[in-house]
Amino acid sequence: MDVYVFGNPDLEQDSLPVRVVPQLQRVRPDCTFHLRDPLEDWDEVPDPLIIVDTLRGIENVQVITDLDAFVDAPRVGMHDLDLLAQLKLLKKVGKLKRVTVVGVPPSLTPDQAVTQIAAALPPA
Repeated sequence: MDVYVFGNPDLEQDSLPVRVVPQLQRVRPDCTFHLRDPLEDWDEVPDPLIIVDTLRGIENVQVITDLDAFVDAPRVGMHDLDLLAQLKLLKKVGKLKRVTVVGVPPSLTPDQAVTQIAAALPPA
């Protein structure tokens, strides 16, 4: 099962999902974890698309399957795009059928994150 992981390794508050990929690969060998940039071209979108990313405002890992559950980030200009905007665009043009976002709060320890993410991912 392919799992797409987003985050910025240079920003502490956005790097936890990226930092725990090696441990996740050991705990969930049935998954292949791909580090991606949310604004890369999406020629092919898997169905379902499974994403692990940092979410602020939560205390534990949460699974979200409805993009409407997210609050849009404010946009000032055309370059203010983020993962949510990209996913909504992919859905609008028909490339995105089903999505599962495993949201990870930045406040978890790496061990807590690995345990909770591994449990939240669907079985292969």
